[in-house]
Amino acid sequence: MRGRDPETGEYLDESRSQKRREALDVLAMAGKLMEASRATLGQLPLPDDLRALVIDSQRITSHIARKRQTQYLAKQMRRESEEVLDALRAALEHTKEDARREAAALHRIEHWRQRLIDEGDAALAEFLAAHPAADRQQLRALVRNARAERLANRPPHSFRELFRVLRALMAEAEEAAEDEAGVPYEDGDAPRGD
Repeated sequence: MRGRDPETGEYLDESRSQKRREALDVLAMAGKLMEASRATLGQLPLPDDLRALVIDSQRITSHIARKRQTQYLAKQMRRESEEVLDALRAALEHTKEDARREAAALHRIEHWRQRLIDEGDAALAEFLAAHPAADRQQLRALVRNARAERLANRPPHSFRELFRVLRALMAEAEEAAEDEAGVPYEDGDAPRGD
């Protein structure tokens, strides 16, 4: 029984359904933590005891035991303060968004590499128009060598090097675009205009 405040008529506690939704949300976060890599865990704002529990829990391979351990992990997480859970929730969402962004960038790079190899000078001219800092001769040589490697069925050295060069050029272009757009500074390090 939740009860009501006699003066205001408001409920004194959350509903049972709301508590269940919150518990299921924490269980889902525990599942994400169980699947996270060690590098990702190192970046998350986890208390040390909880981080150690997650690392120990990840060693369990049996399906039912892993499910039970995930539930235990969620139970331990619910004992943490709401601020810790909110920070963890935000960090997990941030890492998911970063992964999406990185995947999209890799797809763009792969798209340009295929276009350069398949279409040749026409695609190269279009790429150079979008990225004027690129070295035309280097790109042309890499495209020519990658095409020759493919035709001769040789190891893809130039193919891979072309990918690395395109990734560097496109990363520079993205950074320059972010600087021009005035992306907000992180950690409050924005210059002050006082």
